[in-house]
Amino acid sequence: MDLYMMNCELLATCSALGYLEGDTYHKEPDCHETVKDLIRYLRREDETRDIRQQLGASQIVQTDLIPIMKQYHDDKALFETVIRLMVNLTQPAIVCFGKVPKDKMFRHYFLDVVSYLQGYKVAFADEEVWAVLSRKLYELLQLDWENRQEEDSLLIERILLLVRNILHVPADPEEEKRTDDDASVHDQVLWAIHQSGFDDLLKFIASSDSEQQWCMHVLEIVSLMCREQTSEQLARAGQGRSAGEKAQDEHELQAARQREQADRQARIRALGTRHSRFGGTFVVQGMKSISDKDLIYHQPLKEISQVSFDREKNPKRKPKNRQPMKDGDGTRRSTLSIRLFLKQFCEDFLENCYNGLMRTVKDNLVRMKTQDHDETYYLWAMRFFMEFNRVHNFRVDMVSETVSVRTFHFIETNLTNFYEMMLTDKDDITSWSRRMHLALKAYNELLMTVNAMDASKDPAVRDSANVIKSNIFYVMEYREIFLTLLRKFDETKQPKTYLKDLVETTHVFVKMLERFCKTKGHIVVQKKRKKTKRRKRTAEQGPTAPVEPPEEELNTAWDGLSGDLSAFIQGEGELPQDVAPFDAALDTPLEEQRVQAMITIQDCLRSGDPGRALATLRAAREVWPDGAFGSADISQEDEFMALREICFTALPRPAPEQPEDTPEPEEEGDAEAEEEEVPQFNVAEQDFNLQDYIRRFANPQILKAYVRLLADYRTNSSHINHCVVKMLHRVAWDCKMEGLLFQISLFRIFQRLLEDPAGAAYSELTKFAKYVLGRFFSLTTRSSPPDCNIFPELLFWKGAKEAYEMTEGYGSYQEVRKQKRGHVEWTPDEQEELTGWYHKFKEEGGDVDIVDQIRQNFSDPNKTRQQIISQLVAQELVQDRSELKRKKRPRQSAIWREEEELELQQLFDKHKHSDDPVGDIMTEMTEKRSKRKVVEKLLALGLVSDRKDLYKKRRRKGSKKKDNEEGFVVDDDEDMPRMEEGEPVPSDGEMEVQDSSESESEEQSDDSDGEADTIPTLLQKLQDEGLGDQLQWIASGLERTADDRESDESGESVPIVPLTEECENAMEHRTFQKLLKMVGLAPPASEQESFWRIPGSLSATELRKTADVLTGKEAAGDLPGKKQQSSRYKALKELAKTRKKHSREGKKGKPSRQEEDDPPPAGKSGKKRVRQLDSSDEDDNESITSGSSKRSRKDSSNNDLEETMDAVESQDKTSDEATTKVQEQALESDSDSDEDDVPLRQIAHARRRIESSDSEEDK
Repeated sequence: MDLYMMNCELLATCSALGYLEGDTYHKEPDCHETVKDLIRYLRREDETRDIRQQLGASQIVQTDLIPIMKQYHDDKALFETVIRLMVNLTQPAIVCFGKVPKDKMFRHYFLDVVSYLQGYKVAFADEEVWAVLSRKLYELLQLDWENRQEEDSLLIERILLLVRNILHVPADPEEEKRTDDDASVHDQVLWAIHQSGFDDLLKFIASSDSEQQWCMHVLEIVSLMCREQTSEQLARAGQGRSAGEKAQDEHELQAARQREQADRQARIRALGTRHSRFGGTFVVQGMKSISDKDLIYHQPLKEISQVSFDREKNPKRKPKNRQPMKDGDGTRRSTLSIRLFLKQFCEDFLENCYNGLMRTVKDNLVRMKTQDHDETYYLWAMRFFMEFNRVHNFRVDMVSETVSVRTFHFIETNLTNFYEMMLTDKDDITSWSRRMHLALKAYNELLMTVNAMDASKDPAVRDSANVIKSNIFYVMEYREIFLTLLRKFDETKQPKTYLKDLVETTHVFVKMLERFCKTKGHIVVQKKRKKTKRRKRTAEQGPTAPVEPPEEELNTAWDGLSGDLSAFIQGEGELPQDVAPFDAALDTPLEEQRVQAMITIQDCLRSGDPGRALATLRAAREVWPDGAFGSADISQEDEFMALREICFTALPRPAPEQPEDTPEPEEEGDAEAEEEEVPQFNVAEQDFNLQDYIRRFANPQILKAYVRLLADYRTNSSHINHCVVKMLHRVAWDCKMEGLLFQISLFRIFQRLLEDPAGAAYSELTKFAKYVLGRFFSLTTRSSPPDCNIFPELLFWKGAKEAYEMTEGYGSYQEVRKQKRGHVEWTPDEQEELTGWYHKFKEEGGDVDIVDQIRQNFSDPNKTRQQIISQLVAQELVQDRSELKRKKRPRQSAIWREEEELELQQLFDKHKHSDDPVGDIMTEMTEKRSKRKVVEKLLALGLVSDRKDLYKKRRRKGSKKKDNEEGFVVDDDEDMPRMEEGEPVPSDGEMEVQDSSESESEEQSDDSDGEADTIPTLLQKLQDEGLGDQLQWIASGLERTADDRESDESGESVPIVPLTEECENAMEHRTFQKLLKMVGLAPPASEQESFWRIPGSLSATELRKTADVLTGKEAAGDLPGKKQQSSRYKALKELAKTRKKHSREGKKGKPSRQEEDDPPPAGKSGKKRVRQLDSSDEDDNESITSGSSKRSRKDSSNNDLEETMDAVESQDKTSDEATTKVQEQALESDSDSDEDDVPLRQIAHARRRIESSDSEEDK
């Protein structure tokens, strides 16, 4: 059908609807069917939207559809069909065409459709129409869900869509010609909505829990209602202007008047005294024309600088893709009645609807239940209503749903996504830029709300604000986002209003961060370090994951096992008992073991073993009662269906690992191995330095954006100018980098500012301009001949290096950098020595690193590796630093050779009874392997049956003696194999003497070690080994623990948990562990503990002193945990030695009862001992028991004495006089007392004396 026939049919169809006579509309009998025909026509329209254009030109909505809706609203079928047609006709033009057409013809069609929609909006500014819609919607909402049909829900949705379409129609300012405080078409529609009560229905839908399915429609309608308003204007509607606002308006008016008068006077001076009609002709002497004669100028001139040759030139046209993006801000000030109505609407919406509606919308967005780009309405509502609440009457409870760290994360994620889409989707840059701007406004308002919470009088609100600020300042992404957005600003893709909001948001964030740092004093933030790991990938590598069986195969398998499974569930069969879904001895995390249990159940079902699958499911349910394997009271039917779901679900299975003993083929015909970069991030913590963060804004790209915004200082608000000047002041004054601002474009702005007649209104800008210009001109006169290189530098944007050299002198940057790197001067003798060592070790060759050999033999041991390499490069002994890199060790083979396995068996037989068998084996192995590989190989060879047998055995001090003394009862089997056959067994006294000598030698070795290694030497060793960062990590942990103990004095020990691989390796370093012991930190007390701990006995002051010692701020002598041995400790130590000496002499001089009665011959001592152990004679048992009890009593006394000595050593202050007195009394009592009772009396007497002396010292 051609276009002419279509027009005729459309005209006939429209005529068949009816006719309007006065205010009464008379419909035709087949009016309902005619409306349906129009809907069919709209379905068949082409890409030019011809049917829509023809219906719009015939004004069918104004003349037919609206009158039918007003008069025949009781006809349910006709009313629903008319609403359906009107929803289609009022559809936005951007939805009809998909996007704004670039073709000239299609763009003409697009504008025609928009003009027809604007006519529809004028027709809907009728209160009677909205009264009909309100009454109909009210009737539908009164229906309960049981009585509401599907047609009723469709009609509700269509009414909401019709309202959305009408409010979405853009305004036509040129056609309306409305000023501020005048009622536009949009205002007239809003007033009709208010008079009909439709706004109350919107608030009811938003606040009702049963109408949550319309939440997105309501939010969209509300955003369209307030799209021409600003929340600040609405919040202050009906209020008189404050004195500050009046003063600001007068100030701006006065500045504009001064500027206008100055322009008028400048024009008068330029014209001169003669009339403009007699401008005259001038000859410019000294300026040649095309010929050799002077230039003739036919314009009135006041000064020679006014001569211009560009007057008649055509300006160069800028390409469209390089033009700055225009601002799309369409806000205006409506009449007072509209603003008061919207203000009341916003107050009611905040109080009754906001939190619930935003919670529902956020849930739909997260669950992907909305359409594309619906998050923009959520961001708009957040920004608008939170600003309204902050300006009008700030109450946090009204906007509590959107004031959280999760909201910051949601906005930051969307902001980053919008920016990435703006770069990739180049056909729709404008839309993505607007969405990005909207997200930035929401972020700004969220920061402003948190800042307002910080100033609240309620302490609970302030505490909540501090929690939010500590979280957002801790995470790196929230701090880096402003730096990234400022660096990536592009005026061709983002409007200037976006730059203003970005600068204002940055100003708020930096100000909050600065105040937070001043309040807290010391904050720790997150830092991510990116590591690029290269992973080899085979080009022709097949899929690594197992292939899922087809559904038909699974159905067949399920049909075969469902009967047996049902019998097992009903208890008719016997389930296996050897299932274990969880193994605590494995190093596998709990979450991975849960996934593996699920895979095990699936494998049992698919392999035809339903009994084991059911047993594993029930066992896993006891281990993980969180519902993943069903609840505890699950029914039999639900358990059957759960197993069926597990059987048919495609579970994520780990890729099978390639066996280590299988070598990879490296033939020519194999596929080439490609390397791909896998980015990895290591998260660490560091102390935050505000000055370093501010210094990152001293970037040329960031300063360009600020200078570009400063160029419009006349049109900017006073707050925007303050934000710009504040950031430039931070760079120039706080960072001492004013050289970055020595740029000609900025100086031109300063020139316009200083020559501005209204410059008095910009006092802050003028003061800063004079400071920067003064600094620049002082540099030009610092030397008698002016430095001519400074002036060309004004033409270019400079970095930190160029700016520093510009202000401090060229070449100064390298000198300062050398000093910071620890640059040292090399004497000629040292240079000659370095050259000799280098040539010597280079001629020798070998695999040993040359630099390490030089460091070992160099006369100055303080020379570091980097200093030696730098000097070798400076002396041109090597061409590049890369030549001196350490050679990588060859990759370890995964295959164990036969001689390696034999060596491992021999070492295991040698060290299997040691405290650390695996560690001793690894130290003596020829081919070094990891601990995990050694343990796995021992298990594979069958040398051990359980991994626990290889754990490190921890023994307390003094346990060795106790075991040896009781060895004839417990450890006789361990001691006997060490003696040759026929060798006499040593007596108890001899064994005791040996044990005491061993303990004395251990004490002496401990003392000697403690004297040899001091804290400064250990710190220097660790610094040389590259563990300085780990020492800083321990110190920062001590600082945080000290801060916590100032507020909470519970005295609990704090574990030191290493989060990175470097920290974990440091905690296993023996020198590192030795240093931790010396500063007072506690190692794991038993096998149940895995981490070192900060003892609860250390106070906050002691922890801070320890942290200062680790960082080098204080000397090790001031360390609280490292005390000199007190005189009391030395006295008790001497007492212990005297006690041991007396006991040994008593043992030798006074034999036991059994030895007096029947001394055994020397040659049969071993047999005699065996006979005593195996004898059932009561006398023998009594003698053994009495002897062992006496020895255990003596051991307990010795242990108590050692514990007393440890307690005495840990005390801070000692009294030498009390110690001497205690020692003399203890020694006298020891000489006069009986042998068995001597130690108990001595210890009790010494304890009483020590406690009394301590109490006196405390007083």
